[in-house]
Amino acid sequence: MFRSAFAGCSRLFGFVLILLGLVVHAGVSPAKTFAAEESCEILEITQDTKLDPKKTYGSLVIRESNITLDGQGAWLIGPGGDTPKSFVGRAILAEGVHNVTIRNVNAKGWETGLVLRNCQECLVEGCDFSKNFHDPGFGWGENGRRGGILLERVSKSTLKKNRANQVWDGCVLVDSNHNSLEENDFSHTSNTCLKLWHSSDNTFHKNNFSYGIRKDPGEVHARDSTSVLIESGSNENRFTKNDCTHGGDGIFIRVLNGWVSTGNNFEENDCSYANNNCVEAWSPRNTYIRNKANHGSYGFWLGASDQTVLIDNEASFNGLADGNHNSPHLPHNGHAGIVFMFGPSSHTIVRGNRCEGNNGAGIALIGDQGSKGKKWKAFHWIIERNHLEQNRWGIFAQHADWIDLAGNTYVGNADGMFHNAGNVAHVTDHGDDPQVKHPPIAKLVGPTVARVGEPFTLDAGQSADPANRSLTYRWDLGDGTFATTARVEHTFSAPGFYRIGLTVNNGTLSDLAWRDFYVVEDLTEQATEDSADRWTWSDPGSKVSFTRDERTKIAGKASLSALAEPYSGGRLNLVYPKTHDAAWSLEGRTHLVFWIRTLNENIPAWQGENPVVTLHESADRSLTLTPKGDFLSSPPYIEAREGWVYFAVPLAGNDEWIRTGDDLRQVKWLSIGVDSWGAPPLRIWLDGLGLKK
Repeated sequence: MFRSAFAGCSRLFGFVLILLGLVVHAGVSPAKTFAAEESCEILEITQDTKLDPKKTYGSLVIRESNITLDGQGAWLIGPGGDTPKSFVGRAILAEGVHNVTIRNVNAKGWETGLVLRNCQECLVEGCDFSKNFHDPGFGWGENGRRGGILLERVSKSTLKKNRANQVWDGCVLVDSNHNSLEENDFSHTSNTCLKLWHSSDNTFHKNNFSYGIRKDPGEVHARDSTSVLIESGSNENRFTKNDCTHGGDGIFIRVLNGWVSTGNNFEENDCSYANNNCVEAWSPRNTYIRNKANHGSYGFWLGASDQTVLIDNEASFNGLADGNHNSPHLPHNGHAGIVFMFGPSSHTIVRGNRCEGNNGAGIALIGDQGSKGKKWKAFHWIIERNHLEQNRWGIFAQHADWIDLAGNTYVGNADGMFHNAGNVAHVTDHGDDPQVKHPPIAKLVGPTVARVGEPFTLDAGQSADPANRSLTYRWDLGDGTFATTARVEHTFSAPGFYRIGLTVNNGTLSDLAWRDFYVVEDLTEQATEDSADRWTWSDPGSKVSFTRDERTKIAGKASLSALAEPYSGGRLNLVYPKTHDAAWSLEGRTHLVFWIRTLNENIPAWQGENPVVTLHESADRSLTLTPKGDFLSSPPYIEAREGWVYFAVPLAGNDEWIRTGDDLRQVKWLSIGVDSWGAPPLRIWLDGLGLKK
């Protein structure tokens, strides 16, 4: 059943393990000993095993696949005591195995109750990993992945009816996909009840994720603790009927490094009574259906959450003086049931929601206040058949453009139904027709990339109405061009990014579609098409692999992919060519142009000025162009977080680029430099690089 190795048990345990009583079969062989400040034995599980519920155990390591460990209620006791530092080790470790079942095990006093790493098709059921590492006194910031359960690179596995209370993190998924968590109790934690990092296609059903909060009496913001935390490329997860109440936030989709999490579906979860926001998200393309977001400081706070859909949710009684009311950002110390603020909100649908009794707005859509909407606006919205009652404003709009309203119910909103707080354009109220039960379905067919001066076609002719009602169309092509036909042909005259929107209306209700559209130049790529073997790097602490990438590209047939692993965390310069013999003439050339795309896992992502471009004519003659800011952390449009950024770097410098160095006649080699705060692997794609007149 298991093998044991004895190394002497810690006095901190307050008891002595009886080793011989733990060995229940013949053929015992030595195993590695757990190394810690104070050590105790590790038992290696190599076949189906039942623990003795009358005995107390130390740490277990599962070494084989296709086995079952049944704890039968036995306890695995670690050295943890009165201080967080006293919690060390793992109660159970399973690494590189598959088809393992762990059930009915209890473990406390460890840094982490259960660690599954590089495992597949495992089942963990009926276990209790409460009272492991817990640190309610920790301040702001990261404090490790530890507490109840940690899954790293785990797939196709199930966690069912387990507990992990009074721990730092109830359950953490890292690089873990296609798993199912059902009816677990991971409540009452000091950091998160559930945390996802680069974990996708998982399902979470009827779990208790309540009271994920770390907060002293009288403290305001709960130090970013939250019931559910989702970040860094955690996509296409499904959350249904989970209890996420009484958290610092209820559900928090966080984007501290620019790596967004998209396609997640939240249905019938209760996120109420959050200290801050019942639901907070800074990421695009997530859907919220029939959730409860009541009695928080805000119901839904959705800054920088483009392409979001909210249907039939409750967002009521938020920001009240006798309840949670932190960070009032609307006028008169106001809050909101649903608010999009401090980040763009393009292509948004808000339909059938109930927003009652909020101290502020029922629904608020607010563009950039600092620039009065010049940087970005709340753009291309549908707001239909929401019930807005006893708020200060039913709908509060500021620095917003292109809003279609229909069938909203307004009752007793003290300062107005639809409040235009300034700079709001193209608002259409279609009224309501009870005979129209469903909105149309917009469908947009067409490319996402075109060349400058090249005609392309976008077609909405496959859009349809469930009742076969006739449809009208409105297009905004992102360059000041509008159209009202089902099919449009267009040509862009300048390279860059264009935000394209389409609204389809059946006379009452609407649907929308969109395109993140890129326009590239018709120029010869001088380093990014077929030149991966000619690139090198300048940073002694890093190692960069260059490859030709035909999948992630925007110009030509391929991009240049650069993977820095290891990466030093300092200034990394990508250099072309490594032979220093390019010999590009600068006569008549005004700009160096290129597209860049990045994936930076570090939190926070970038530091200093990015990207820095240096052109070399010789070892002692060069020209450097340094941006006046970090253009990777603050790209010109929010969609660049997951897409491409176009740079046209002026060789003469301008208000955004500082020019230093020599006047050059030709370029023998160049470098593009970036700098990140930390040193996880760094991925960079370059495409369309060339010199233009």
